[in-house]
Amino acid sequence: MTTTAQQPEPSVPTSGRSRWQERYDDALAKGRVRDADFTTLSGVEVDPVYGPDAAAEAADERMERIGWPGEYPFTRGLYPTGYRGRAWTIRQFAGFGNAEQTNERYKMILRSGGGGLSVAFDMPTLMGRDSDEPLSLGEVGHCGVAIDSAVDMERLFKDIPLGDVTTSMTISGPAVPVFCMYLVAAERQGVDTGILNGTLQTDIFKEYIAQKEWLFAPEPHLRLIGDLMEYCSANIPAYKPLSVSGYHIREAGSTAAQELAFTLADGFGYVELGLSRGLDVDAFAPGLSFFFDSHLDFFEEIAKFRAARRIWARWMRDVYGAKTDKAQWLRFHTQTAGVSLTAQQPMNNVVRTSVEALAAVLGGTNSLHTNALDETLALPTEQSAEVALRTQQVIMEETGVVNVADPLGGSWYVEALTDKIEAEAEAIFEKIRSMGEKDRAADEDGEREHQIGPMTSGILRGIEDGWFMSEIAEAAFQYQVALEKGDKKVVGVNCHTESISSELEILRVSHEVERDQVRVLGERKAGRDDAAVRAALEHMVDVAATEDNMIPAMLDAVRVEATMGEICNTLRDVWGVYREPARF
Repeated sequence: MTTTAQQPEPSVPTSGRSRWQERYDDALAKGRVRDADFTTLSGVEVDPVYGPDAAAEAADERMERIGWPGEYPFTRGLYPTGYRGRAWTIRQFAGFGNAEQTNERYKMILRSGGGGLSVAFDMPTLMGRDSDEPLSLGEVGHCGVAIDSAVDMERLFKDIPLGDVTTSMTISGPAVPVFCMYLVAAERQGVDTGILNGTLQTDIFKEYIAQKEWLFAPEPHLRLIGDLMEYCSANIPAYKPLSVSGYHIREAGSTAAQELAFTLADGFGYVELGLSRGLDVDAFAPGLSFFFDSHLDFFEEIAKFRAARRIWARWMRDVYGAKTDKAQWLRFHTQTAGVSLTAQQPMNNVVRTSVEALAAVLGGTNSLHTNALDETLALPTEQSAEVALRTQQVIMEETGVVNVADPLGGSWYVEALTDKIEAEAEAIFEKIRSMGEKDRAADEDGEREHQIGPMTSGILRGIEDGWFMSEIAEAAFQYQVALEKGDKKVVGVNCHTESISSELEILRVSHEVERDQVRVLGERKAGRDDAAVRAALEHMVDVAATEDNMIPAMLDAVRVEATMGEICNTLRDVWGVYREPARF
Protein backbone atom coordinates (compact mmCIF):
# COMPACT_ATOMS: atom_id res chain seq x y z
CA MET A 1 0.00 0.00 0.00
CA THR A 2 1.33 3.39 -0.89
CA THR A 3 0.84 6.49 1.19
CA THR A 4 0.76 10.08 0.10
CA ALA A 5 2.75 12.58 2.13
CA GLN A 6 0.53 15.17 3.72
CA GLN A 7 1.13 18.55 2.13
CA PRO A 8 1.56 21.49 4.51
CA GLU A 9 -1.33 23.86 4.48
CA PRO A 10 -0.57 27.17 2.76
CA SER A 11 0.39 29.91 5.21
CA VAL A 12 -2.15 32.62 5.78
CA PRO A 13 -0.71 36.14 5.96
CA THR A 14 -1.03 37.66 9.40
CA SER A 15 -3.51 40.52 9.32
CA GLY A 16 -2.46 43.95 10.44
CA ARG A 17 -5.01 43.81 13.23
CA SER A 18 -3.48 40.57 14.50
CA ARG A 19 0.00 42.08 14.45
CA TRP A 20 -1.28 45.13 16.27
CA GLN A 21 -3.03 42.96 18.87
CA GLU A 22 0.20 41.08 19.59
CA ARG A 23 2.07 44.33 20.14
CA TYR A 24 -0.69 45.76 22.30
CA ASP A 25 -0.90 42.61 24.44
CA ASP A 26 2.88 42.69 24.88
CA ALA A 27 2.74 46.32 26.02
CA LEU A 28 -0.10 45.44 28.40
CA ALA A 29 1.89 42.54 29.89
CA LYS A 30 4.89 44.82 30.43
CA GLY A 31 2.82 47.44 32.22
CA ARG A 32 3.04 49.96 29.40
CA VAL A 33 -0.70 50.68 29.34
CA ARG A 34 -1.93 53.20 31.88
CA ASP A 35 -4.39 52.10 34.54
CA ALA A 36 -7.11 54.56 33.58
CA ASP A 37 -10.78 54.86 32.72
CA PHE A 38 -11.01 54.30 28.95
CA THR A 39 -14.71 55.05 28.59
CA THR A 40 -16.73 57.90 27.13
CA LEU A 41 -18.29 60.57 29.33
CA SER A 42 -21.45 58.44 29.27
CA GLY A 43 -19.58 55.35 30.43
CA VAL A 44 -19.32 53.53 27.10
CA GLU A 45 -16.13 51.45 26.90
CA VAL A 46 -14.03 52.19 23.81
CA ASP A 47 -11.50 49.99 22.05
CA PRO A 48 -7.82 51.01 21.99
CA VAL A 49 -7.85 51.13 18.18
CA TYR A 50 -10.35 51.06 15.33
CA GLY A 51 -9.88 49.80 11.79
CA PRO A 52 -11.15 47.28 9.26
CA ASP A 53 -11.61 43.60 10.02
CA ALA A 54 -9.27 41.08 8.34
CA ALA A 55 -11.40 40.63 5.22
CA ALA A 56 -11.94 44.33 4.67
CA GLU A 57 -8.28 45.03 5.38
CA ALA A 58 -7.14 42.55 2.72
CA ALA A 59 -9.42 44.22 0.18
CA ASP A 60 -8.36 47.79 1.01
CA GLU A 61 -5.28 48.79 -0.97
CA ARG A 62 -4.86 51.88 1.20
CA MET A 63 -3.83 49.80 4.21
CA GLU A 64 -0.23 49.48 3.05
CA ARG A 65 0.08 53.27 3.32
CA ILE A 66 -2.03 53.63 6.45
CA GLY A 67 -0.97 50.61 8.50
CA TRP A 68 -1.73 50.18 12.18
CA PRO A 69 -0.42 52.09 15.19
CA GLY A 70 3.06 50.91 16.10
CA GLU A 71 4.00 49.44 12.73
CA TYR A 72 5.75 50.71 9.61
CA PRO A 73 5.15 53.20 8.03
CA PHE A 74 3.86 54.65 11.34
CA THR A 75 1.18 56.78 9.70
CA ARG A 76 -1.06 56.02 12.65
CA GLY A 77 1.55 56.56 15.35
CA LEU A 78 4.74 55.09 16.75
CA TYR A 79 3.20 52.96 19.48
CA PRO A 80 0.43 50.32 19.39
CA THR A 81 -0.98 51.79 22.60
CA GLY A 82 -1.26 55.39 21.37
CA TYR A 83 -1.75 57.69 24.36
CA ARG A 84 -3.11 54.78 26.41
CA GLY A 85 0.51 53.89 26.99
CA ARG A 86 1.78 57.37 27.71
CA ALA A 87 0.23 60.73 27.03
CA TRP A 88 2.25 63.45 25.36
CA THR A 89 4.68 65.46 27.49
CA ILE A 90 3.35 68.87 28.49
CA ARG A 91 6.42 70.98 27.77
CA GLN A 92 5.75 74.67 28.25
CA PHE A 93 8.21 77.10 26.63
CA ALA A 94 9.31 79.77 29.08
CA GLY A 95 12.08 82.25 29.74
CA PHE A 96 12.31 85.94 30.58
CA GLY A 97 14.48 88.33 32.50
CA ASN A 98 17.31 86.72 34.42
CA ALA A 99 17.92 83.14 35.48
CA GLU A 100 16.32 83.57 38.91
CA GLN A 101 13.06 84.93 37.48
CA THR A 102 12.78 82.15 34.94
CA ASN A 103 13.64 79.56 37.59
CA GLU A 104 10.57 80.67 39.54
CA ARG A 105 8.39 80.33 36.42
CA TYR A 106 9.76 76.80 35.85
CA LYS A 107 8.88 75.81 39.39
CA MET A 108 5.35 77.14 38.86
CA ILE A 109 4.99 75.09 35.67
CA LEU A 110 6.22 71.92 37.39
CA ARG A 111 3.97 72.48 40.42
CA SER A 112 0.99 72.95 38.08
CA GLY A 113 1.56 69.63 36.33
CA GLY A 114 4.00 70.39 33.51
CA GLY A 115 5.99 67.32 32.52
CA GLY A 116 9.08 68.97 31.02
CA LEU A 117 10.79 72.30 30.60
CA SER A 118 11.56 74.25 27.45
CA VAL A 119 13.99 77.15 27.61
CA ALA A 120 13.42 80.41 25.73
CA PHE A 121 16.60 82.48 25.46
CA ASP A 122 16.88 86.23 24.95
CA MET A 123 18.15 87.68 21.67
CA PRO A 124 21.75 88.32 22.75
CA THR A 125 22.06 84.69 23.86
CA LEU A 126 20.48 83.47 20.62
CA MET A 127 23.08 85.47 18.70
CA GLY A 128 26.02 84.28 20.81
CA ARG A 129 26.63 87.62 22.52
CA ASP A 130 27.20 88.59 26.13
CA SER A 131 24.78 90.89 27.92
CA ASP A 132 27.43 93.63 28.19
CA GLU A 133 28.17 93.86 24.46
CA PRO A 134 26.98 97.06 22.69
CA LEU A 135 24.78 95.07 20.29
CA SER A 136 22.91 93.61 23.28
CA LEU A 137 21.72 96.98 24.54
CA GLY A 138 17.97 97.03 25.17
CA GLU A 139 17.48 93.32 24.44
CA VAL A 140 18.70 91.59 27.60
CA GLY A 141 16.01 89.37 29.11
CA HIS A 142 13.21 90.66 26.87
CA CYS A 143 12.29 87.72 24.62
CA GLY A 144 13.74 85.03 26.86
CA VAL A 145 16.23 84.43 29.62
CA ALA A 146 19.76 85.88 29.55
CA ILE A 147 22.52 83.25 29.80
CA ASP A 148 26.10 84.53 29.84
CA SER A 149 27.96 81.68 31.51
CA ALA A 150 27.61 78.36 33.31
CA VAL A 151 26.73 80.22 36.53
CA ASP A 152 23.55 81.53 34.86
CA MET A 153 22.69 77.99 33.79
CA GLU A 154 23.19 76.78 37.38
CA ARG A 155 20.83 79.48 38.64
CA LEU A 156 18.31 78.73 35.90
CA PHE A 157 17.89 75.18 37.22
CA LYS A 158 18.44 75.81 40.93
CA ASP A 159 16.53 73.20 43.00
CA ILE A 160 15.42 71.45 39.77
CA PRO A 161 17.38 68.16 39.56
CA LEU A 162 18.52 67.87 35.96
CA GLY A 163 18.67 64.09 36.20
CA ASP A 164 14.94 63.97 36.90
CA VAL A 165 13.49 66.30 34.24
CA THR A 166 13.69 66.46 30.47
CA THR A 167 14.71 69.85 29.18
CA SER A 168 14.36 71.26 25.68
CA MET A 169 16.50 74.24 24.70
CA THR A 170 15.39 76.29 21.71
CA ILE A 171 18.63 77.68 20.34
CA SER A 172 20.60 76.90 17.18
CA GLY A 173 23.55 79.18 16.35
CA PRO A 174 25.21 78.98 19.78
CA ALA A 175 23.58 75.64 20.63
CA VAL A 176 26.86 73.86 21.33
CA PRO A 177 28.21 76.33 23.94
CA VAL A 178 24.75 76.43 25.58
CA PHE A 179 24.80 72.62 25.69
CA CYS A 180 28.23 72.71 27.33
CA MET A 181 26.92 75.15 29.96
CA TYR A 182 24.00 72.79 30.59
CA LEU A 183 26.38 69.86 31.10
CA VAL A 184 28.54 71.87 33.49
CA ALA A 185 25.44 72.94 35.45
CA ALA A 186 24.50 69.25 35.75
CA GLU A 187 28.04 68.39 36.88
CA ARG A 188 27.83 71.07 39.58
CA GLN A 189 24.54 69.55 40.76
CA GLY A 190 26.36 66.22 41.10
CA VAL A 191 24.34 64.65 38.28
CA ASP A 192 25.89 62.00 36.05
CA THR A 193 25.71 63.74 32.66
CA GLY A 194 25.48 60.36 30.94
CA ILE A 195 21.89 59.96 32.13
CA LEU A 196 20.63 63.36 30.97
CA ASN A 197 17.56 63.37 28.77
CA GLY A 198 16.30 66.24 26.71
CA THR A 199 16.54 68.01 23.39
CA LEU A 200 18.73 70.71 21.92
CA GLN A 201 17.45 72.43 18.81
CA THR A 202 20.82 72.95 17.01
CA ASP A 203 19.07 73.09 13.59
CA ILE A 204 21.17 75.60 11.67
CA PHE A 205 19.58 74.99 8.26
CA LYS A 206 16.29 76.56 9.36
CA GLU A 207 18.19 79.63 10.52
CA TYR A 208 19.37 80.37 6.99
CA ILE A 209 15.94 79.43 5.62
CA ALA A 210 13.72 81.34 8.04
CA GLN A 211 14.82 82.58 11.45
CA LYS A 212 18.18 84.25 10.58
CA GLU A 213 20.05 83.56 13.85
CA TRP A 214 23.37 82.12 12.69
CA LEU A 215 26.96 82.80 13.72
CA PHE A 216 29.08 81.58 10.81
CA ALA A 217 28.75 80.17 7.31
CA PRO A 218 26.95 76.79 7.10
CA GLU A 219 30.05 74.55 6.92
CA PRO A 220 31.53 75.47 10.34
CA HIS A 221 28.10 75.07 11.92
CA LEU A 222 27.79 71.63 10.35
CA ARG A 223 31.21 70.73 11.75
CA LEU A 224 30.01 71.62 15.28
CA ILE A 225 26.73 69.76 14.77
CA GLY A 226 28.61 66.66 13.63
CA ASP A 227 30.84 66.90 16.71
CA LEU A 228 27.76 67.19 18.92
CA MET A 229 26.13 64.16 17.30
CA GLU A 230 29.26 62.09 17.86
CA TYR A 231 29.65 63.25 21.45
CA CYS A 232 26.04 62.52 22.44
CA SER A 233 26.00 59.18 20.66
CA ALA A 234 29.08 58.09 22.62
CA ASN A 235 28.43 59.73 26.00
CA ILE A 236 24.78 60.75 26.50
CA PRO A 237 22.71 58.15 24.63
CA ALA A 238 19.26 59.34 25.78
CA TYR A 239 19.90 62.97 24.87
CA LYS A 240 18.64 64.24 21.51
CA PRO A 241 21.22 66.68 20.14
CA LEU A 242 19.13 67.83 17.17
CA SER A 243 15.53 68.99 16.99
CA VAL A 244 14.86 69.74 13.34
CA SER A 245 12.52 72.69 13.29
CA GLY A 246 9.68 73.42 10.93
CA TYR A 247 8.05 75.80 13.39
CA HIS A 248 10.02 78.86 12.34
CA ILE A 249 9.60 78.00 8.66
CA ARG A 250 5.81 77.98 9.08
CA GLU A 251 5.84 81.12 11.19
CA ALA A 252 7.76 82.85 8.37
CA GLY A 253 4.79 82.24 6.07
CA SER A 254 5.21 78.84 4.43
CA THR A 255 2.38 76.48 3.54
CA ALA A 256 1.85 73.26 5.48
CA ALA A 257 3.44 71.22 2.67
CA GLN A 258 6.45 73.56 2.53
CA GLU A 259 6.90 73.37 6.29
CA LEU A 260 6.82 69.59 6.11
CA ALA A 261 9.10 69.25 3.10
CA PHE A 262 11.71 71.84 4.08
CA THR A 263 11.89 70.41 7.59
CA LEU A 264 12.24 66.78 6.55
CA ALA A 265 14.77 67.74 3.86
CA ASP A 266 16.82 69.43 6.61
CA GLY A 267 16.50 66.24 8.64
CA PHE A 268 17.76 64.16 5.73
CA GLY A 269 20.68 66.57 5.48
CA TYR A 270 21.61 65.87 9.10
CA VAL A 271 21.31 62.14 8.47
CA GLU A 272 23.78 62.55 5.61
CA LEU A 273 26.04 64.50 7.98
CA GLY A 274 25.97 61.64 10.48
CA LEU A 275 26.71 59.09 7.77
CA SER A 276 29.61 61.22 6.52
CA ARG A 277 31.07 60.98 10.05
CA GLY A 278 30.95 57.20 9.86
CA LEU A 279 28.16 56.94 12.43
CA ASP A 280 25.77 53.99 12.39
CA VAL A 281 22.38 55.28 11.24
CA ASP A 282 20.57 52.90 13.58
CA ALA A 283 22.59 54.33 16.48
CA PHE A 284 22.39 58.08 15.77
CA ALA A 285 19.03 58.50 14.02
CA PRO A 286 17.02 57.95 17.24
CA GLY A 287 18.78 61.08 18.55
CA LEU A 288 17.05 63.22 15.93
CA SER A 289 13.71 64.75 16.81
CA PHE A 290 11.43 67.29 15.12
CA PHE A 291 9.57 70.46 16.04
CA PHE A 292 6.45 71.44 14.10
CA ASP A 293 3.92 74.24 14.08
CA SER A 294 0.26 73.44 14.61
CA HIS A 295 -1.79 76.00 12.71
CA LEU A 296 -5.51 76.65 12.48
CA ASP A 297 -6.59 74.44 9.55
CA PHE A 298 -7.53 71.55 11.79
CA PHE A 299 -7.56 68.62 9.38
CA GLU A 300 -4.64 69.87 7.27
CA GLU A 301 -2.44 69.93 10.37
CA ILE A 302 -3.46 66.42 11.41
CA ALA A 303 -2.70 65.16 7.90
CA LYS A 304 0.67 66.94 7.94
CA PHE A 305 1.76 65.15 11.10
CA ARG A 306 0.64 61.75 9.81
CA ALA A 307 2.38 62.29 6.46
CA ALA A 308 5.57 63.37 8.27
CA ARG A 309 5.86 60.05 10.10
CA ARG A 310 5.23 58.06 6.94
CA ILE A 311 7.69 59.96 4.76
CA TRP A 312 10.45 59.86 7.37
CA ALA A 313 10.07 56.12 7.95
CA ARG A 314 10.16 55.34 4.24
CA TRP A 315 13.21 57.50 3.49
CA MET A 316 15.09 56.29 6.53
CA ARG A 317 14.53 52.68 5.53
CA ASP A 318 14.75 52.83 1.75
CA VAL A 319 17.23 55.69 1.17
CA TYR A 320 19.44 55.73 4.27
CA GLY A 321 19.32 52.05 5.23
CA ALA A 322 17.88 52.29 8.75
CA LYS A 323 16.85 48.83 9.94
CA THR A 324 15.36 49.39 13.39
CA ASP A 325 11.97 50.87 14.19
CA LYS A 326 13.52 53.52 16.45
CA ALA A 327 15.76 54.74 13.64
CA GLN A 328 12.70 55.04 11.39
CA TRP A 329 10.56 56.83 13.98
CA LEU A 330 9.79 60.51 13.58
CA ARG A 331 9.31 61.84 17.10
CA PHE A 332 8.16 65.41 17.29
CA HIS A 333 7.31 68.30 19.57
CA THR A 334 4.58 70.73 18.56
CA GLN A 335 3.94 74.35 19.41
CA THR A 336 0.69 76.06 18.59
CA ALA A 337 0.95 78.79 15.96
CA GLY A 338 2.23 82.05 17.37
CA VAL A 339 1.52 83.72 14.05
CA SER A 340 -2.18 82.89 14.39
CA LEU A 341 -2.52 84.96 17.58
CA THR A 342 -4.03 88.43 17.23
CA ALA A 343 -3.61 91.61 19.23
CA GLN A 344 -7.26 92.37 18.44
CA GLN A 345 -9.69 90.60 20.80
CA PRO A 346 -6.86 88.59 22.42
CA MET A 347 -9.24 86.38 24.41
CA ASN A 348 -10.05 84.68 21.10
CA ASN A 349 -6.49 83.36 21.17
CA VAL A 350 -7.49 80.85 23.84
CA VAL A 351 -9.88 79.27 21.32
CA ARG A 352 -7.30 79.33 18.53
CA THR A 353 -4.69 77.67 20.73
CA SER A 354 -7.17 75.02 21.88
CA VAL A 355 -8.03 74.05 18.29
CA GLU A 356 -4.36 73.93 17.31
CA ALA A 357 -3.45 71.88 20.38
CA LEU A 358 -6.22 69.38 19.66
CA ALA A 359 -4.96 69.00 16.07
CA ALA A 360 -1.46 68.27 17.37
CA VAL A 361 -2.80 65.64 19.75
CA LEU A 362 -4.97 63.96 17.11
CA GLY A 363 -1.90 64.01 14.85
CA GLY A 364 0.06 62.09 17.47
CA THR A 365 2.51 64.65 18.88
CA ASN A 366 5.00 63.40 21.46
CA SER A 367 5.18 66.69 23.37
CA LEU A 368 3.34 69.98 23.17
CA HIS A 369 3.61 73.66 24.05
CA THR A 370 0.47 75.79 24.03
CA ASN A 371 0.87 79.52 23.46
CA ALA A 372 -0.57 82.02 25.89
CA LEU A 373 -3.31 84.43 24.84
CA ASP A 374 -1.11 87.52 25.35
CA GLU A 375 2.00 86.35 23.47
CA THR A 376 1.31 88.56 20.48
CA LEU A 377 1.74 91.52 22.86
CA ALA A 378 4.43 90.40 25.30
CA LEU A 379 5.86 87.42 27.14
CA PRO A 380 3.12 85.59 29.07
CA THR A 381 2.02 86.66 32.52
CA GLU A 382 1.86 83.94 35.15
CA GLN A 383 -1.93 83.83 34.78
CA SER A 384 -1.94 83.50 31.00
CA ALA A 385 0.81 80.87 31.22
CA GLU A 386 -1.39 78.88 33.58
CA VAL A 387 -4.36 79.10 31.18
CA ALA A 388 -2.11 77.82 28.38
CA LEU A 389 -1.01 74.91 30.56
CA ARG A 390 -4.58 74.12 31.61
CA THR A 391 -5.60 74.04 27.93
CA GLN A 392 -3.45 70.95 27.46
CA GLN A 393 -4.67 69.40 30.69
CA VAL A 394 -8.34 69.84 29.72
CA ILE A 395 -7.65 68.11 26.39
CA MET A 396 -5.75 65.35 28.15
CA GLU A 397 -8.10 64.73 31.08
CA GLU A 398 -11.58 65.65 29.85
CA THR A 399 -12.03 65.10 26.10
CA GLY A 400 -11.40 61.35 25.79
CA VAL A 401 -9.02 61.76 22.85
CA VAL A 402 -6.31 59.83 24.72
CA ASN A 403 -8.43 56.68 24.81
CA VAL A 404 -7.98 55.62 21.18
CA ALA A 405 -4.88 55.46 19.00
CA ASP A 406 -5.26 57.61 15.85
CA PRO A 407 -9.02 58.10 16.19
CA LEU A 408 -9.27 59.79 12.76
CA GLY A 409 -7.36 57.08 10.89
CA GLY A 410 -9.36 55.75 7.96
CA SER A 411 -11.34 58.94 7.49
CA TRP A 412 -11.63 59.46 3.75
CA TYR A 413 -10.92 63.17 4.16
CA VAL A 414 -7.94 62.75 6.49
CA GLU A 415 -6.37 59.99 4.41
CA ALA A 416 -6.84 61.95 1.17
CA LEU A 417 -5.26 65.05 2.75
CA THR A 418 -2.40 62.94 4.10
CA ASP A 419 -1.72 61.54 0.63
CA LYS A 420 -1.97 65.02 -0.92
CA ILE A 421 0.52 66.63 1.47
CA GLU A 422 2.86 63.68 1.08
CA ALA A 423 2.82 64.04 -2.72
CA GLU A 424 3.50 67.79 -2.49
CA ALA A 425 6.41 67.15 -0.14
CA GLU A 426 7.93 64.53 -2.42
CA ALA A 427 7.84 66.99 -5.33
CA ILE A 428 9.73 69.52 -3.20
CA PHE A 429 12.32 66.89 -2.22
CA GLU A 430 12.93 66.20 -5.90
CA LYS A 431 13.49 69.90 -6.55
CA ILE A 432 15.98 70.21 -3.66
CA ARG A 433 17.89 67.10 -4.68
CA SER A 434 18.05 68.28 -8.28
CA MET A 435 19.67 71.54 -7.14
CA GLY A 436 22.20 69.48 -5.21
CA GLU A 437 22.91 67.12 -8.10
CA LYS A 438 23.84 70.06 -10.32
CA ASP A 439 26.41 71.19 -7.76
CA ARG A 440 27.80 67.68 -7.40
CA ALA A 441 28.07 67.29 -11.18
CA ALA A 442 30.00 70.57 -11.31
CA ASP A 443 32.42 69.30 -8.66
CA GLU A 444 34.74 67.68 -11.20
CA ASP A 445 37.47 66.62 -8.80
CA GLY A 446 34.93 65.01 -6.45
CA GLU A 447 36.47 66.54 -3.32
CA ARG A 448 33.10 67.31 -1.71
CA GLU A 449 31.21 64.21 -2.82
CA HIS A 450 32.33 61.99 0.05
CA GLN A 451 31.46 64.70 2.56
CA ILE A 452 28.14 66.09 1.37
CA GLY A 453 25.13 64.02 0.33
CA PRO A 454 22.71 65.05 -2.40
CA MET A 455 20.06 66.46 -0.06
CA THR A 456 22.64 68.41 1.95
CA SER A 457 24.14 69.79 -1.25
CA GLY A 458 20.69 70.84 -2.45
CA ILE A 459 19.90 72.58 0.83
CA LEU A 460 23.17 74.52 0.73
CA ARG A 461 22.52 75.54 -2.89
CA GLY A 462 18.95 76.57 -2.04
CA ILE A 463 20.21 78.70 0.84
CA GLU A 464 22.89 80.37 -1.26
CA ASP A 465 20.49 81.08 -4.12
CA GLY A 466 17.73 82.35 -1.84
CA TRP A 467 15.35 79.68 -3.17
CA PHE A 468 13.87 78.75 0.20
CA MET A 469 13.31 82.38 1.13
CA SER A 470 11.61 83.17 -2.18
CA GLU A 471 9.30 80.15 -1.87
CA ILE A 472 8.24 81.16 1.64
CA ALA A 473 7.86 84.82 0.64
CA GLU A 474 5.56 83.89 -2.24
CA ALA A 475 3.39 81.71 0.01
CA ALA A 476 3.18 84.49 2.61
CA PHE A 477 2.27 87.03 -0.08
CA GLN A 478 -0.52 84.86 -1.44
CA TYR A 479 -2.00 84.44 2.03
CA GLN A 480 -1.81 88.18 2.72
CA VAL A 481 -3.61 88.92 -0.54
CA ALA A 482 -6.37 86.45 0.40
CA LEU A 483 -6.62 88.06 3.84
CA GLU A 484 -6.92 91.58 2.45
CA LYS A 485 -9.53 90.51 -0.10
CA GLY A 486 -11.51 88.84 2.68
CA ASP A 487 -11.21 85.38 1.14
CA LYS A 488 -9.53 84.24 4.34
CA LYS A 489 -11.22 85.28 7.56
CA VAL A 490 -9.62 86.16 10.89
CA VAL A 491 -12.15 86.88 13.61
CA GLY A 492 -11.59 90.29 15.17
CA VAL A 493 -9.29 91.40 12.36
CA ASN A 494 -11.23 91.39 9.08
CA CYS A 495 -14.59 90.12 10.32
CA HIS A 496 -16.61 90.30 13.57
CA THR A 497 -14.52 93.24 14.68
CA GLU A 498 -16.98 94.64 17.25
CA SER A 499 -15.78 93.90 20.77
CA ILE A 500 -16.27 94.67 24.44
CA SER A 501 -12.81 93.37 25.36
CA SER A 502 -10.82 95.46 27.83
CA GLU A 503 -7.08 96.09 27.65
CA LEU A 504 -4.92 93.26 28.96
CA GLU A 505 -2.40 93.50 31.75
CA ILE A 506 0.83 92.32 30.16
CA LEU A 507 4.22 91.28 31.49
CA ARG A 508 6.83 94.02 31.28
CA VAL A 509 10.50 93.19 31.81
CA SER A 510 12.20 96.00 33.68
CA HIS A 511 15.37 97.54 32.29
CA GLU A 512 16.78 96.92 35.76
CA VAL A 513 17.15 93.31 34.64
CA GLU A 514 19.68 94.34 32.01
CA ARG A 515 21.57 96.62 34.37
CA ASP A 516 21.76 93.89 37.02
CA GLN A 517 22.79 91.24 34.50
CA VAL A 518 25.60 93.42 33.15
CA ARG A 519 26.78 94.30 36.67
CA VAL A 520 26.83 90.66 37.82
CA LEU A 521 28.59 89.59 34.63
CA GLY A 522 31.28 92.20 35.24
CA GLU A 523 31.79 90.94 38.78
CA ARG A 524 31.96 87.37 37.52
CA LYS A 525 34.61 88.24 34.94
CA ALA A 526 36.64 90.17 37.53
CA GLY A 527 36.61 87.26 39.95
CA ARG A 528 37.68 84.43 37.66
CA ASP A 529 41.12 83.17 36.59
CA ASP A 530 41.74 85.14 33.38
CA ALA A 531 44.85 83.13 32.49
CA ALA A 532 42.84 79.90 32.63
CA VAL A 533 40.13 81.43 30.44
CA ARG A 534 42.66 82.60 27.83
CA ALA A 535 44.37 79.22 27.81
CA ALA A 536 41.06 77.39 27.38
CA LEU A 537 39.99 79.64 24.50
CA GLU A 538 43.37 79.26 22.80
CA HIS A 539 43.11 75.49 23.13
CA MET A 540 39.66 75.66 21.54
CA VAL A 541 41.17 77.53 18.58
CA ASP A 542 43.87 74.88 18.25
CA VAL A 543 41.28 72.10 18.18
CA ALA A 544 39.21 74.00 15.60
CA ALA A 545 42.20 73.75 13.23
CA THR A 546 42.13 69.95 13.47
CA GLU A 547 39.47 67.31 12.85
CA ASP A 548 39.20 66.54 16.57
CA ASN A 549 35.86 66.83 18.36
CA MET A 550 35.30 70.36 19.66
CA ILE A 551 33.03 69.46 22.60
CA PRO A 552 35.69 68.54 25.21
CA ALA A 553 37.67 71.73 24.54
CA MET A 554 34.52 73.85 24.76
CA LEU A 555 33.52 72.14 28.01
CA ASP A 556 36.91 73.04 29.46
CA ALA A 557 36.36 76.69 28.50
CA VAL A 558 32.91 76.71 30.10
CA ARG A 559 34.23 75.13 33.32
CA VAL A 560 36.61 78.06 33.86
CA GLU A 561 33.74 80.53 33.27
CA ALA A 562 34.42 81.57 29.70
CA THR A 563 31.29 83.39 28.60
CA MET A 564 28.95 82.82 25.70
CA GLY A 565 30.24 85.90 23.88
CA GLU A 566 33.89 84.99 24.43
CA ILE A 567 33.43 81.48 23.07
CA CYS A 568 31.38 82.56 20.06
CA ASN A 569 33.57 85.57 19.25
CA THR A 570 36.65 83.37 19.41
CA LEU A 571 35.08 81.06 16.83
CA ARG A 572 33.96 84.03 14.73
CA ASP A 573 37.61 85.10 14.60
CA VAL A 574 38.50 81.63 13.30
CA TRP A 575 35.62 80.99 10.91
CA GLY A 576 34.43 84.47 9.98
CA VAL A 577 30.93 85.96 9.98
CA TYR A 578 28.31 84.89 7.42
CA ARG A 579 26.52 87.58 5.43
CA GLU A 580 23.35 86.57 3.66
CA PRO A 581 23.52 87.28 -0.10
CA ALA A 582 21.25 90.14 -1.14
CA ARG A 583 18.17 89.06 -3.09
CA PHE A 584 15.74 91.31 -4.95
